[in-house]
Amino acid sequence: MKMANGYMEKFLYVDLSKRTVNEIPVPQWLMQRYIGGKGFGAKILYDLLYPGVEPLSPDNVLMFMTGPLTATAAPSMRACAVTKSPLTGTFLDSFFGGHFGPEIKYAGYDGIIITGKAESPVYLWIDDNKVEICPAGHLGGMDALEVNQAIKKELGDDSVKIVSIGPAGENLVKYALISCEYNRQAGRGGAGAVMGSKNLKGIALRGYHVVRVNDLDELKKGIKFAQNDLAASPDVQELAEYGTAPTVPFASENGLLPYKNYQDGQYEKCENLGNAGQSRYLWLKSAACMGCPIHCSKIGVVRTGKYAGTTTDIVEYESAAFFGSNLDISDIRAVAHLVKLCDCLGLDSMSAGAAVGFAMEACEKGIIDSPDNVKIDFGSVEAADYLVKAIAHRSDYLGNLLAEGVKRASERLSERSMEFAVHVKGLETPAWGPRGSTGMGLAFMTADRGGCHQRGLPLGYDIGDEKWKGEPVDPLSCEKKAEIVCYLQNYLAGTDTLVKCDFGGFGIQPATYARLLSAATGCNVEEDLFEEVGERIWNLTRLFNLREGIDYTQDRLPPRFVNEPLPSGPAKGHKISEEDMDYMRSDYYRVRGWSEKGEPGKNMLEKLHLNNENIFRLSK
Repeated sequence: MKMANGYMEKFLYVDLSKRTVNEIPVPQWLMQRYIGGKGFGAKILYDLLYPGVEPLSPDNVLMFMTGPLTATAAPSMRACAVTKSPLTGTFLDSFFGGHFGPEIKYAGYDGIIITGKAESPVYLWIDDNKVEICPAGHLGGMDALEVNQAIKKELGDDSVKIVSIGPAGENLVKYALISCEYNRQAGRGGAGAVMGSKNLKGIALRGYHVVRVNDLDELKKGIKFAQNDLAASPDVQELAEYGTAPTVPFASENGLLPYKNYQDGQYEKCENLGNAGQSRYLWLKSAACMGCPIHCSKIGVVRTGKYAGTTTDIVEYESAAFFGSNLDISDIRAVAHLVKLCDCLGLDSMSAGAAVGFAMEACEKGIIDSPDNVKIDFGSVEAADYLVKAIAHRSDYLGNLLAEGVKRASERLSERSMEFAVHVKGLETPAWGPRGSTGMGLAFMTADRGGCHQRGLPLGYDIGDEKWKGEPVDPLSCEKKAEIVCYLQNYLAGTDTLVKCDFGGFGIQPATYARLLSAATGCNVEEDLFEEVGERIWNLTRLFNLREGIDYTQDRLPPRFVNEPLPSGPAKGHKISEEDMDYMRSDYYRVRGWSEKGEPGKNMLEKLHLNNENIFRLSK
């Protein structure tokens, strides 16, 4: 008999090559040591894949994982896609909100594990305990949102929850995303291309199971604590009112905003892209993921100008930066159009905006030529529109080149272009210039999926009011950054097992998360559990990446941040030198207890139960 512990206690395992569907029990040790979400995904990926698996081969695994609080009323409603990234070759976890994650639990599963490749395009139809592999040839070429509508119409139920890919996923663009309903995406690292490589156009879910927790009354009390934590957080309250839009002028003020492919960190027209411009030209009302009390989304429509009639969510900070200041485009209406185009075609707007910015600079420097029908130049919306479509469809030489990502594109062009290819381990870096925050630089260098801010965001210490062990932090110093980044990486990895909302994590305290998890599972959880589990996961993903040939030599920043000082802003003249990187990297390995080459040793593996643990091997 299934326990009332927040888990459904089984995975759905689908082999598309064999067209087989199985239910697999979730081992008790997996729940205890890895909790859910990122933890489940990291362990299963490590155990299922043999070294050197090509990310776009049938042998790669694509997973959708939930946590023990998913589909309850707790503010932990998200889920994650986990696979080996075709963009970087690293471990990849990509988190998404909306309604698909909870529906996995309602359908009776803690996660969906997919391997193999269908002979022709298909979609999965998971209707409670009934699973079908349905033909999807008629969905080929449709954009991600059209696929959503078409499957719902075919199934005769608008309430079905769907993930889908667009043309970018079908064409194996290395940073294709998975669209999770209409305005949520598993965006980074190319999970959509993995889905496309499996001839899997979509997954439809409908479920009626009840998620039972150990102590419902205690869970309700914990939810009250969480709501109080959120209400007491000024950061969360700002997110509730404006989403991430105010971050655009904030980043520019502090010299962190990408301008013209990170040639600078400030943009004089930044207000046009922030909450002032978005509220004027786009927003109509607030919206939220299932059960979320923050309501950070802003449903809207472009009301004037060339792109009038374009429906839009909030243009999140990263997207506003990459298709706005990064390309020297200040009209938020045009930026909203470009981001919506990425969503429909199935492109990660961060990597796509970075690739377009790279192409514009390469044209500016005479390394590549513009096509006959459009001039590729900073400030040109028409050029950005052209390139986004060319990338998604791989329709010409330039689109095909940029579809491989900035790293591969620069390697194929020239050594000169590699000097302004802004990526870490192949993942285009986020819209946070590390020359104004050395902590961000170290976070980018060491993140387990390549250049990423969501695995550790030390900005609160570097340029905010947070103190480390009671002391203020110098944003341009290399001191203390290893301790801060390791702590953040461990804690965030630990709470990403729940699976929490990133924004909720700005307010909800560790003790509250522990209380929620205790109520759901019946285990007596202390708040330091998340750091302990997070450290285990972080070492495991490091082992995965080392196994795949990602070693310490790649724990570094791109040349732009190392060789070129910031030309303006509060950190004017600053760069992160080779010596700075050497110091922070060495200090980081020391704090982690790794070798000088960044390898976890025997003592660390024993401490974290990573060497003698049961191997969760579902198949050879």
